[in-house]
Formats: sequence, C-alpha cells, structure tokens
Amino acid sequence: MSSFYDSVRESGTEIIRDEPLKKHTTFKIGGNAKYFIIPEDEKEIAAVLKYARTFGEKVYIIGNGSNMLVDDAGVDGAFIYIGDKMSDISLEDETTIRCQAGALLSRVCKFALENSLTGMEASFGIPGSVGGGLYMNAGAYGTEMKDYVVKAEYLDPDGSLKECSREEMKLSYRHSVFSENSYIITAVYIGLKKGDKSEIRAAMTDYMTRRKAKQPLEYPSAGSVFKRPEGYFAGALIEQCGLKGRSIGDAQVSEKHAGFIINKGNATCKDVTELIRLCQDTVFKEKGVRLETEIKAIR
Repeated sequence: MSSFYDSVRESGTEIIRDEPLKKHTTFKIGGNAKYFIIPEDEKEIAAVLKYARTFGEKVYIIGNGSNMLVDDAGVDGAFIYIGDKMSDISLEDETTIRCQAGALLSRVCKFALENSLTGMEASFGIPGSVGGGLYMNAGAYGTEMKDYVVKAEYLDPDGSLKECSREEMKLSYRHSVFSENSYIITAVYIGLKKGDKSEIRAAMTDYMTRRKAKQPLEYPSAGSVFKRPEGYFAGALIEQCGLKGRSIGDAQVSEKHAGFIINKGNATCKDVTELIRLCQDTVFKEKGVRLETEIKAIR
C-alpha cells in the first residue's frame, strides 16, 4: 500500500517533507512540518483530506501564518498551505469582490481601491490572508470582516465543497462557524459600495500610518497576542503591570505596544509561551482579569 506522501505526490499535488514552519509564520518561529502541501485548487485539498483519513494523518491549515505560534520541536502532521496558488481576486459584479482564501487582505484592499470600492479600508495592513481573517473574524479600528463579507465557499471535513451566507457564519469577536467545525475556507465574497478613489486611498494611508506609529511592525510577531477583555484593553493592563519591555530570551513584550510580543532575533516558542504565561499570571494577580490568547498554538 502507498504511503500518505506517495499518494499525495502521485496525485500531482506538491508536497514537501520536513519543511521549516518558521519560514511560513510571521513570528518566524517553529520547527518542521512532517509534510507541507501546496494545493492549486479545492479538488486537490479534498484529495489530500481523503488521503489523510486513509493514513491517519492529522491535518493543519496554514495561510499567511500571521496568527500562529508553532512548537520548536516541529509538528507531526500535514500542513495544507492555502497561499499564492489559491490567491486570485476578481469582480463578481460591480460591488462584489470574489477572492480565493489565499489572497492577502492587503491585496484585496488594494484591489478594492483600484475599483473605487469602499468599506474595508480599516483592514488594510492586517497581515493575514482573507481565509485566515474570516476564520477568526479579524478586525481593526472598530470594524470586523463580518461588516463586509457576503458569503464564503468552504470544504467540510469530508472534502465536500459548500457555501454559506454571512448569517450562517456565526461571526462574533474572533470567532466563526469555520473555527467551530474545522471547515476549510476556499473563497470569500466581499460586498462593498462605490466610493471616491482619492478618499479611499486617503483612508487606507491614514490607517497604515496609525499602525506604523503604534505597532511594532519592524519586528516579527503574530499581531495582538490577547483577545480584548470585556471592559478593558489587554495592552493597557499589561503596561499598567509594568511588563512593557519585559523579555524572556529573544521574546519581548513590545515597548511600542504592550499587546504585542515580538521576536527580537532568535525567540523560541518556549520563550513566547513563558512570556505569555507571565503576562496572564501578573495581570490576573494585580488586576483580577484573565487574559485569553488570540494567537493559535500549534503543537
């Protein structure tokens, strides 16, 4: 009987053994993936899921890797990379954009600008793919993806291609039906409005200027580490506890924004995990607030 690796390779889908995951995460942290798979379409993903069930391989989905913290020892499983080969962006109609899940949100925002479409300017600068963003209902500056997503196409765990409307997505703060059910988003439809190109460009520039001023974009990170506690801001609580700038190894609570943990060079998953725990324990002890992580740990 063929192996999982042989089955995927013989089907024509690109598969790599022992791929360093630090190359595929914005934290630049992580050991090797047992298998790293780069499909070109939904059919190839469905076939990989079938082989994974046959051979008992655990499957992970990775896009831009902007919200992941991967174990230093690597991960015994198959990573399906939805990226450049699944990143087409097109107009479905005058005000609706269809984008494959691997398209970067920044590219979708630029496409909207080129077509004088307004409504997603605040997402410019979010460092994730559109699929990953919808999976966690990413947002910034008072808006979330639920504000402009119309529908999505996805694969269920059996590999069947399906559609769901925004109402069916159960979008709430950093949550969706996709994360509840291990659905794999393959395409997203975004509904916007016609606007003035110069005003859209000015808004995007303003949001990016604010990001650069307040966020440590010059260092590898996974964005905001913690979810926003009700009635508080995680970064403010951490700063009030005197942890701004605190380091463990090369992992540091950013001196620019305490809600970020940055990799100053050679930070490990262990460094980041210990620093996260220090922030959680200290904030709970001093403020009585439990911080819940927004980033996803992969072990």
